[in-house]
Parts: sequence; C-alpha cells; structure tokens
Amino acid sequence: MPVPSAAPGILPAVSVVHVPFRRPFAPRDPHEAHRAATPLELLFDLVFVVAIASNAAQLHHGISEGHLNVLLGYTFGWFAIWWAWMGYSWYASAYDNDDVVFRLLSFVIMSGSLALAAAIPDLVADGQSALGVAGYAIMRLGLVALWLRAAAHDPARRATALTYAAGITVVQLLWIARLWVPESWTLPTFFIGVALELSVPWIAERRRGATPYHPHHIAERYGLLTIIVLGEVILSTVVAIQGAMSATTSESSGGHTAPYTSAAGSGVGLNMLPLVIGGLLIVFSLWWLYFKRDHVDLVEDDSTVFFFGYAHLPVFASIAAVGGILAASVDVVQHASESSDRTIGLLLGACVSVFVLTLAGIHSLRAPSPARVMLEALLVAVVLLALPFIGLSTNWGVLAVGLVLSMTVAQHVWVSSRTLRD
Repeated sequence: MPVPSAAPGILPAVSVVHVPFRRPFAPRDPHEAHRAATPLELLFDLVFVVAIASNAAQLHHGISEGHLNVLLGYTFGWFAIWWAWMGYSWYASAYDNDDVVFRLLSFVIMSGSLALAAAIPDLVADGQSALGVAGYAIMRLGLVALWLRAAAHDPARRATALTYAAGITVVQLLWIARLWVPESWTLPTFFIGVALELSVPWIAERRRGATPYHPHHIAERYGLLTIIVLGEVILSTVVAIQGAMSATTSESSGGHTAPYTSAAGSGVGLNMLPLVIGGLLIVFSLWWLYFKRDHVDLVEDDSTVFFFGYAHLPVFASIAAVGGILAASVDVVQHASESSDRTIGLLLGACVSVFVLTLAGIHSLRAPSPARVMLEALLVAVVLLALPFIGLSTNWGVLAVGLVLSMTVAQHVWVSSRTLRD
C-alpha cells in the first residue's frame, strides 16, 4: 500500500522533543504513576562513574604498593562523590521539570564531578586537593542554584528550600577554608565537615513542607547506582587481568608486546581461574543480596528514610572497594604487589562484611525478626574475616569469599521458598 506523500512545501511530521527555556515550575507529584529515571539522570550517573572509577583505581594502586593509608583517601573521595550524587538525585525526584535551565544546571554539576575525578589522585594521596574542592564546590553550588529556584516557585516549601540553599553554602565555604588548615587538622576537619553535611537535610526536612520526593523513583535511582558500581567492579578486575596478560606476553616475547599466546596464557589462566570465578560469584551475589527485597517501603516511611539514604554510603563505598581489591588481587597472584595474601584477604573480607552488615541493617528496619537478620549477617561477616587466617593464597581466597556469598544467597532462596510454601 503506497504511503501518502506530504503536500508540496510541507515537511513530513517528525517526533521532535521541544524543551522550553523555562517550563512552568511546580513540585512533582510524589504519587505520579510510571515515574522512572530520565535519560538526563542516566547520563548524570555515567558521568559520576568517571570519579568512581578513578577512586577505585587509586585504591588498587595503593594496596598493591602496600600503602594501606590509601583507605582513608579513598573514603574522602567516596564521600564527595556519594554526597553530591545523593543531593542531586533527591532534588530531581522532587523538582525535575526538564526545562533548559534545569538541564544546564545539571550539566554544571556533572562538570564539577569531572573536575573531582581529575583531582582524585591528589585527594587520595594527601587528603587535600584544591582542584577537588573546586570540583566539589561546582557540584554543590549548582545544587544551591536549583534549591533557590525551588524557593522562588514553591511557596509552600520555601523555608525548606532556603534552608537547603543556606546550609549547603555555609558548609561549602567551610570546605574551602579547610584548604588552609594545618596538616594535623586534615582528618578532624573532614569528619566535622561530614557531620555538618549530613545535618543539612535533617534540619531542612523538619521545616514546614518536606520535599515531595517520589519513593519508587528514589528506590530505582539507588538501585541503578548499585548496578553501575557493580559494573565498575567487573571492569576493574578485567582491566587488571588484561594488564597481567600483557605483562606476561611482553616478558615471554623478550620485552616486545606480542599477541597473547597459549604458552603465556596458560600460566596466567590457571592462576587467575579461581580469582575470576570467585570475582564473578562475589558480584552476582552482591547484586542478588541487594535486590532480594524492594526498598520502596523504606523510602516511604519517615522513620526509616534517613537511615536508608545515609546507610548507602558504606553500601556503595564497600562495593566499589571490592573492585579495587580484586584488581590488587591480580597483582598479588602475579607477584607484582607489596601486599600479602592475608592483607588482601582481610581487606576483601572486611569490605564484603561492611556491605553485608549494612544491608542487613537496612533490611532489618522492616523485617519480622530484625535480630535474626542481623545475626545471620554477623555470622557471614565472621566467616569472611576468618578466611584469611586459614592460609589460602589470594586466588583461592577470592573464590572462598565468592562461595560463602553464594551459600548466603542459596540460604535466602531456600528460606523464601519455604516461607511461600507455608
């Protein structure tokens, strides 16, 4: 059947998304149906992945070089990444009207994230970085502009929006002033700054008119970032294995990089096989454990929402740290690291234990038997922390961690299936 042609001089209709410079501003409906992450939010997450990857890479190199003080710098970087991501995500859930102004301010915040990513090496090494503070300031002051816009257009929540804007600005000025404190004050002032940052939403949301965030949207945003960070774990491990393969191939060809041969590959492959299997089991198990329940009810409840939001700092940070530690494990297996098997085992066990215990704390908020949930998580953590003391090499130690987590998943599947049958 022929398709009718357009009238002379008239272009055929096309689907063009018109984005007005200023769309009528109003808070989003917290009960809006089919609310999902927008393409802009997905881009926002991907831009933040650069900073996440840079932070994990610094952790990898620090552990491989035997510099365990890198853990402190890693924590500095992760707080800046997480807190900027979280502030924007909650604001967008309540006030994203997708006009040009909102998009441009979102791009400003993304640009700050890239500046922070570039500063991660200095931040991890020294706990201070002028470029890092500048990047963080761009992200936070971009959010201040968004909150001022909310204050101007949402009279019912003007006090809340202004409290956010003022609180973020004051704390940001303190972060800038921290650049000039003596080195001995670097750590205390960091924790003071963290406490002040965390207090801003706590104070603002208790003013007249709490922000109308969308519970399903927030739960999805946290879930998406969890998946992205798990992907970063896989990427970090694969890149480290590729580096080991390249090094082995170069040595076997007299220092000249050559195609990966079976002779060189067999040694790397046999050594890496338990590590690769264990790494995959860890990633798959962490995903399963996180998504074994829906989190919407925790976001809807005023008594649990703050714990849910804030507890994800150790959840995200521990997942990303697993990526850096697995990459460092590759170096240990290849005898290219200053760290020992036990050190790697303890670090990996500690990070996975933090994830398991924190997630259990979140899930216990609405569990029929909170004590049982925490006791099971504590048992898993004890086993994970005991593994390094039974003398396993790093590759087999990683596999053992993966098997413990896999058994934890299997236990959950069995219990949930039995509950449904009953």
